[in-house]
Amino acid sequence: MDIRYNWDDDADLPHMAAHGVSEIEVEEVLRRPLEDLPGPRDSRIMIGRTVAGRLLKVICVPDQDGMGVFVVTAYDLAGKALKAHHRRMRKRGMR
Repeated sequence: MDIRYNWDDDADLPHMAAHGVSEIEVEEVLRRPLEDLPGPRDSRIMIGRTVAGRLLKVICVPDQDGMGVFVVTAYDLAGKALKAHHRRMRKRGMR
């Protein structure tokens, strides 16, 4: 899978680096998401755990051919979104 990142020219790093998330962590979530939800304007919201155990929310846009993805941002799941995730997982019997 071809993974491209939203680049922050000022920091010369992918945007998600400002949230303390590495490219490796994003790839871990994309490989095995716990949830794959629709987002605005053809985006996808992937929620998953990294190997280290962090629960991340990755916002991405799949390529039209399905062979790649453009990662807009990624950050730790927290607050209401975290509670909603736990609720959905309990409902599915996954927690």
